Amino acid sequence: MTIAMIWKFDRSLQVDQRHLTVARIVEVPLALASLGVPLFGVLALRSSWRGERLAKREDYQSARIAVEDSKNQIWVVVGVGLSALVVAFIAFLLSANQGSVRSVLFDWSLIWRSRTGLLKGFWLNIKLFTISEVLVLVWSLLVAVVRLLPGRACAPIRFLAIAYTDVFRGVPAVITIYLIVLGFALAGVPVFDSMSKDGQVFWLAVLALVLVYGAYVAEVYRAGLESIHWSQTAAARSLGLSQWQTMRHIVIPQAVRRIIPPLLNDFVALQKDTALVSFVGVVEILNYAGLYKNRFFNLSPVTGAALCYLMITIPVTRFVDYLIRIDKERIQAR
Repeated sequence: MTIAMIWKFDRSLQVDQRHLTVARIVEVPLALASLGVPLFGVLALRSSWRGERLAKREDYQSARIAVEDSKNQIWVVVGVGLSALVVAFIAFLLSANQGSVRSVLFDWSLIWRSRTGLLKGFWLNIKLFTISEVLVLVWSLLVAVVRLLPGRACAPIRFLAIAYTDVFRGVPAVITIYLIVLGFALAGVPVFDSMSKDGQVFWLAVLALVLVYGAYVAEVYRAGLESIHWSQTAAARSLGLSQWQTMRHIVIPQAVRRIIPPLLNDFVALQKDTALVSFVGVVEILNYAGLYKNRFFNLSPVTGAALCYLMITIPVTRFVDYLIRIDKERIQAR
């Protein structure tokens, strides 16, 4: 009994020592950032006084440079100060109530123990996302082209395309997933009824995601198609190209290049919304996280699921920013 108590006490000391080391690692950069605030504040005041002296000497060009330096240093003060404040708040939050927030949400040992199930579930999310993305690209382009068909003869099919986008953009995605996955399964729709149970649920979930995001992406396509100047279409038609040839060879290639950044933003949202299929019984990462949460009575596995999503969404988001910057530089170079 005594040996067990001593071992438990030594283990608690090791845990406390580890937490103390982590706290020191956080405190050092926080202290350095805090020291940077008054330092750059003093530099800003110094530049401001220097600009005032130069202005009195009627050296206005140097005075403006000094004032700009002062403004830049003030912005550094604001940025460093806010960053230090945010880090301090996060550190306080994680250590509040004797570290309860940290132990409930960020217990890395539990996240590591849950890794096998989380990665297995996340692989299903990736398959859902990849298949849905390919189908959305094709389906939404078709809807967008239909909406732009000219003439009274195409009015009925244009109305159907408009009704589709209005309905599926107006209904919450989770409701659409419920109605299609559960409703089609209960109704025994012939195309899906012959599949196995897991295959049926998977493909019905893909169908629901395609219908929802097809409506959003169709509007992105339409904005890109309408951004192409009408003179290019007129020139193509005057050269003898048909309406379809004009769209295929002239309008669509230019429109797609313009809408790549918003398209990727929609696909980031699609990647996240694959978690909604957990509500209809698809055993993906959120369901696995829920199982581990109930097993350990801790929410750290859910944090692990969030980290899996971040591993995909953050690189894609940065890639979108890169494409936007490249496109901006290309336009400015004209």
